[in-house]
Amino acid sequence: MSNPSRRAADYLAERLYQAGCRRAFGMPGGEVLTLIDALVRAGIEFILVKHENSAAFMAEAEYHRTGAPGILVATLGPGAMNGVNAIANALQDRVPLIVLTGCVDADEAMTYTHQVMDHSAVFSAITKQSFRLTVQSCDIIADRAIGLATQPRLGPVHIDVPIAVAGATVTLPRLRRRAVAAPVVPSSSSDLTQARDWLAQAKRPVMIVGLDAMNDAAGPQIAAFCESFGVPFVTTYKAKGIVAETHPLCLGGAGLSPLADGHLIPLIESADLVICAGYDPIEMRPGWREIWNPDQTPVIDISSTPNDHYMHQAGVNFIAHIGQTLDLLGTGLRAQKTWENGQVAAVKTALAQAFPTDDLWGPAAVIDECRKALPDTALATADSGAHRILLSQMWTCHEPRALMQSSGFCTMGCAVPLAIGAKLASPDRDVVSFSGDAGFLMVAGELATAAELKIAPIFVVFVDASLALIELKQRQNQMQNQGVDFAVHDYAAIARAFGGNGVTVSNRADLRTAMEQARTAPAFTLIAAVIERGSYDGRI
Repeated sequence: MSNPSRRAADYLAERLYQAGCRRAFGMPGGEVLTLIDALVRAGIEFILVKHENSAAFMAEAEYHRTGAPGILVATLGPGAMNGVNAIANALQDRVPLIVLTGCVDADEAMTYTHQVMDHSAVFSAITKQSFRLTVQSCDIIADRAIGLATQPRLGPVHIDVPIAVAGATVTLPRLRRRAVAAPVVPSSSSDLTQARDWLAQAKRPVMIVGLDAMNDAAGPQIAAFCESFGVPFVTTYKAKGIVAETHPLCLGGAGLSPLADGHLIPLIESADLVICAGYDPIEMRPGWREIWNPDQTPVIDISSTPNDHYMHQAGVNFIAHIGQTLDLLGTGLRAQKTWENGQVAAVKTALAQAFPTDDLWGPAAVIDECRKALPDTALATADSGAHRILLSQMWTCHEPRALMQSSGFCTMGCAVPLAIGAKLASPDRDVVSFSGDAGFLMVAGELATAAELKIAPIFVVFVDASLALIELKQRQNQMQNQGVDFAVHDYAAIARAFGGNGVTVSNRADLRTAMEQARTAPAFTLIAAVIERGSYDGRI
């Protein structure tokens, strides 16, 4: 039996609904009105934001909380281009994002040029693929886009939707969908034998866990494997919480902190086996480049797609599901005692001392006080800057995706919209965002979005009137202070102007009180934590 006649946009929207999508974020223009109408009719709520870049980050948070692809809707020209930053972030941070843009019809573009540009020429470089919707293949294009976005490595896919195509009626014999491929498991081979031999002989094994393992939901297998074979593990920032960071074998997150690297890299260099479990070094500092010699140290690399980055080399590389590969590696092997020299315990102690929680005030004290004020189930987001490095080292995650940030791309302006998206998707969870004052100013208008949505996340802003991380680098390179300082603003007043609560704090007691009140407030709360310039010196 054939399907009834519907608009091409309806088929697209229906397929997105089938993929689990329940919200789309963006700003409408005349070219996307039919598309938005189709999304709403399919059961996908449209969330109006103040900027398309923020919309994409809210959509990313929706993915982190629901597992369904995020949806960004933007009109042609300036609307589409406003989302470029966050779309590029989705590619580098492995986020399945469906980017829907409106465009004029091909014949119309021959003579009408106002706001008309080649979207595909831009998006082809920052997405896994760019499509142009057609009437007869609208269902296939929708299915291909979802499939590409959600298969390894995850990432954004763009669909340009011409006005006439969106509204064209079409009758398709059936909705065409491709079956989802089953996860790959390594087969018997010389590489598998070699890897198992290395594991059986290892007395100082270490594991580095990254994004691919998070996307494979491999946390339980990682925990079981590390416990069985006495393997301490480090995670990238984005993979924090894949195993609760209170686990005795967890050495916390790594990525951008020279202070942490000073303790972690020597441990890895002394290992006699390195297991890279979904480790994507796109999140790491240059200091993590080639920290082992694969001719001298056995390295097992398990990834979802072949690694061609040359940040590190491996002796064997399995392109397979992370958790199932670890299960297979350990099957039938007998564990032995590892790290009998006490080095792992010493590193854990050194890291705890490197990022102390007893500062009277300053960024570390703000992070510590907020962590103490919130339950283990709290969701946090972090903007880029010096505070993010400190937060990623200090913030204890008890579950995957409990700390959301831009890690591969490290873009500013992401924390506030990530928090709004997370609170929308998980209204019963405490949600807190951490921003530097410069990053917050980029997206301050989204406070209006939080007010309009009647949600109550907590926004913490570190106020030092400086691009602290860049200013620190200037001083380290003995350069003059240039282009990094700006005025001190009343951020609490900005919050109140947008209909929320705003408070300024400069000590632990006032911050503790503000956090307690914010958790039960019916509207959002912005807490401006005033810190001294140079507060990050020696802390990151």
